[in-house]
Amino acid sequence: MWTPRASGLVMGADGTAAPQPYGWPVDRTAASVDDTLPEGEEKVRAVRAMFDTIAPRYDLVNRIMTFRMDVGWRRRAIRALDLGSRSIIVDLACGTGDMCIDLVDAGHRSIGVDLSYGMLAAARTSSPLVQGDALRLPFPDGGVDGVTCGFALRNFVSLPPVLAELARVLRPGGRIALLDVAEPPNPVMRAGHAVYFGRVVPLIGGMLSDKAAYRYLPRSVAYLPEPAELLAMIGDAGFADVDRTLLSGGISQLYTATRR
Repeated sequence: MWTPRASGLVMGADGTAAPQPYGWPVDRTAASVDDTLPEGEEKVRAVRAMFDTIAPRYDLVNRIMTFRMDVGWRRRAIRALDLGSRSIIVDLACGTGDMCIDLVDAGHRSIGVDLSYGMLAAARTSSPLVQGDALRLPFPDGGVDGVTCGFALRNFVSLPPVLAELARVLRPGGRIALLDVAEPPNPVMRAGHAVYFGRVVPLIGGMLSDKAAYRYLPRSVAYLPEPAELLAMIGDAGFADVDRTLLSGGISQLYTATRR
């Protein structure tokens, strides 16, 4: 039976120790995203460099920007998995490991995967961490019980192959819980959220971290498919019981499903 690797070890996607030392130099030209949203390989390079850049203060900025609501959203996603204790859960695009910590606190065994070595180097979790590609996850077919992903769907180049890869690594009956931002259905809340997310968030991010990155993040919502389209994508990838739940008045959304 497959089990997670030793706790706390940052591994490369091929299963070997990642060669970069802590504090490895990042490509800051790639991290500076202009007003044109990147596509394809350019998006991969830009997103990886951007998250390498903002990793040191990522958690602080998230707490301030969301008024700590992100803590409750992650815990809601973990409850929605509805899996027994000691389940093996992969947190995709794990960042600095917040979801991994919450998964362990909930009684699960967590493994974090992220493209950004800078994020993994800044992680505070004791869970195993893997520097890897969402399209080539280093897990066997049916080897894990669940997958979570927090606010990263819009950072992937294409969602259908990512969802197919999640279906591959999940056992039948395994669960996914995917969080991302959303637009509130209430027009008053939607207008206020647009102002906050589009103007205040870049201002806060620019003061505390990297201005270009936090100008990009609100605009990256344009990458997200419409809810009906994303629900269909999840079903087409091999999942049943596909559901979408709006959280906190609709400023975030949670997609859940069961591997057929």
